[in-house]
Amino acid sequence: MMRRISTSTEMQLFPILFVTLLALAMGCAGTTEPVEDTSSSTVSDEFDQGAAPAPPQNVADQNAASRDFTIAPIYFDFNRSEIRSEFKSVLTGASTALTDSGATVVIEGHCDERGSEEYNIALGERRATSVRKYLYNLGVPMGQMSVVSYGEARPAVSGSGESAWQLNRRAQFTVR
Repeated sequence: MMRRISTSTEMQLFPILFVTLLALAMGCAGTTEPVEDTSSSTVSDEFDQGAAPAPPQNVADQNAASRDFTIAPIYFDFNRSEIRSEFKSVLTGASTALTDSGATVVIEGHCDERGSEEYNIALGERRATSVRKYLYNLGVPMGQMSVVSYGEARPAVSGSGESAWQLNRRAQFTVR
């Protein structure tokens, strides 16, 4: 025999059920293979897709004893997650600073506005994971690093066009 729960109890359980279902849905969303949305991600031949900003000369400004340092962002080609050769020196300096200091870092993956929201979240995660793997191979313990993808949600600059897009296709670092 089933017992009916009172309406006030049902109203109290609704937020808990909603949050639980939302968490499950978000957890499941990360397990699907992304499909590129080609309807809004066409690229004009007017510009050079590989013209990302040059890496900074000072790879990681640091005071290793105090963990007070920053790591410059690195940039990616359109629809790619591979580390470009000109940014490997940034990551080499970052690995030294992280290893020497024991600091932790959150690696944020970002995308430009083209593509669907779901695709860009997955691409941002691939970018951040690619950086984490590269740093791990340079000797940074996995426990010092975490990744998060913001997709297109937190652009470095606003606007459309390659000059804005290339600055938004990045991995950014928060050192703690």
